[in-house]
Amino acid sequence: MAPAKAPAGHFSILYFAAASTYTRRASEHLPAPVRARDLFALLEERYPGIGEKVLSSCAVTVNLEYVDAGGDDAEDAGRVIKEGDEVAIIPPVSSG
Repeated sequence: MAPAKAPAGHFSILYFAAASTYTRRASEHLPAPVRARDLFALLEERYPGIGEKVLSSCAVTVNLEYVDAGGDDAEDAGRVIKEGDEVAIIPPVSSG
């Protein structure tokens, strides 16, 4: 089932694998706008410890485009997550 559309003034965030386990959610809506560089701090506030345990090794997409939210890429770090955007937190995939 697809997550509900974000209410006015919010963006959707989707959690996969370990991120979903840690937050105990598949998705939620957060107030917009948020700079990509501030996303991890916002999530750390909501879910203490998520930065070290999950986000440090995750990929992040905004509207299906990979961004370096926690890194040094100036263009990505300055990107603004806007109302209606869809962000995904994607932990590394392991195979056996």
